[in-house]
Amino acid sequence: MTGESIPDPFTGHPDWSLDPPRSIVPTPASMSGQLRGRRVLIGLPGHGWRADLRADEKVIQGSRTYVPVMPESEWYRAEAEQTEVFAPLVPIERVWVEEVGLAGALSLDKGLTTRLVSLDEPPRKAAVAALEAGSITGRRVVELLEDGGERRDMRAVTELHTNDVGDICARVAAELDWYRWGWSGKAPRTLEVPIHLLWVE
Repeated sequence: MTGESIPDPFTGHPDWSLDPPRSIVPTPASMSGQLRGRRVLIGLPGHGWRADLRADEKVIQGSRTYVPVMPESEWYRAEAEQTEVFAPLVPIERVWVEEVGLAGALSLDKGLTTRLVSLDEPPRKAAVAALEAGSITGRRVVELLEDGGERRDMRAVTELHTNDVGDICARVAAELDWYRWGWSGKAPRTLEVPIHLLWVE
């Protein structure tokens, strides 16, 4: 033993200093414009929230406004196959739209007090680096692009692994292809994303 330290393969990588993806900020549907195809949450303050849903345009019945809401998988199937699906009407005051917020808007401190939320509205969600996110297969992911942009609406189809040239990465697919895999059995086209560019929503 010479006492030399083992170099960290990630230290000094130019992309490690990139800002994390923007956080998800739920906004009341009554404050949003067009809703068709938007990712939404439904629920009641003080009770709880349901996610992985998509909305259609608002419907007015009498004096009340409703939002047709369906599971995300049904939305993608209806759009891909041009079919109609059942979408229950949810009162607009119980629907929140997932908006992309400002970069760096949330603290990355993982202490307990920073994780406590109010039950008056759905919590904001900061992206987590794939390296720190635990199991990622099937989860919503964001790829940071070299120009500073973000690629969203994707799902991880593998865990982190080492590719043929020794880089740590994961394979991802467009969300439509991810869901089509479930209803048709057709394996999705995938993209290899290096670990330092991959975040979990």
